[in-house]
Amino acid sequence: MRWNRVLEIVRKEFRQSFRDPRLLVSMFVPAVLQFLLFGFVVNLDVERSRLAWLDQDRSPASRELRAAFEGSRHFTVTATPSNEDEMQALLDRWVVHSAVVVPAGFARDLARGKTARVQVLVDGSNSNTASILANYSGDIIRGFADGHMVRIVNQKRMARGGQLAHLSTPGVGLEQRVWFNPELKSRNYFIPGVAANIITIVTLMLTSLAIVREKEMGTMEQLMVTPIRPMELMVGKTLPFAIVGMIDLVMIVVLGMAIFHIPFRGNALLLLLGSVVFLLSTLGAGLFISTVSNTQQQAIMSTFFFFLPAFTLSGFAFPITSMPEAVQYLTLLNPIRYFIEICRGVFLKGSGIEALWPQLAALAVFGTAILFFSARRFRKRLD
Repeated sequence: MRWNRVLEIVRKEFRQSFRDPRLLVSMFVPAVLQFLLFGFVVNLDVERSRLAWLDQDRSPASRELRAAFEGSRHFTVTATPSNEDEMQALLDRWVVHSAVVVPAGFARDLARGKTARVQVLVDGSNSNTASILANYSGDIIRGFADGHMVRIVNQKRMARGGQLAHLSTPGVGLEQRVWFNPELKSRNYFIPGVAANIITIVTLMLTSLAIVREKEMGTMEQLMVTPIRPMELMVGKTLPFAIVGMIDLVMIVVLGMAIFHIPFRGNALLLLLGSVVFLLSTLGAGLFISTVSNTQQQAIMSTFFFFLPAFTLSGFAFPITSMPEAVQYLTLLNPIRYFIEICRGVFLKGSGIEALWPQLAALAVFGTAILFFSARRFRKRLD
């Protein structure tokens, strides 16, 4: 293989791309727009959720519990229905996301040391949001109950033996620390995965369309009568879009840090290495699609036929551990899974190559196999 011929093909591809405004726009603008859209929209954090408060006790204790909810950044009391029918209507019309019912006798039960009941109603039409709101409500109520119990015990101690009020009750002390994402922002978790998926779709589609476009324009025959060999043509066709993919990656990393303040704790060179190895798989898959497609429409449909299952099984949005066991084994054949793990490890954990070498090795194996098989088929198709 003569690299001067490859460089001529690369130069031709860049010239052809820069002369076509639509193709030039498709290289960079969709990647940035998708990244910004995902960054602002894909967010599972629940803050300032609308809450209805039905207080049937109207006591200082119930007002203290309401203050605990209002003091949380997760809830805002926007309605105070007077009965259960009004509360149900608010939930039915999506005016509020959840409701708290404090029954009559709430303060009396607390004063007697009995279990005081509080009802929390959550709109479960969105199961994820409902689960998060239920957990937030439970944490607030448990915190209120623990504080009330401490006050009652201290009052009894003072009444009996004059003990100091600040003495704590015996129990188990819990201290929680969240590593890598202390604020539990879902955006920090999703955006590295968004970068991986955008690079996949961009390089996959551009590679498949580049070769199919030559067939539609009738220039493939002209290329084949030149001294250029099939392998030289393949490398020259795929190399420009590998460069475009790396440029998109750099743009996404910079935008993620500048706009969304995503932490980047790892080594940039390690992320670059993982991206290069991962591109072997996407470029190889795009090359294979080009051999089975005769038109650009067929190439686009084949690209989405490959990308959507790979996206679903990548662990981007749905935890792999929650999938059926047979599907979990199937995800081991998905290169996007390993690249997302590398991106999240480098971004959030600051992981080094000693922690990410299994993912790099898997990408190298898959990338080499996919590219080799696609190159053989591409070469045979041209011959």
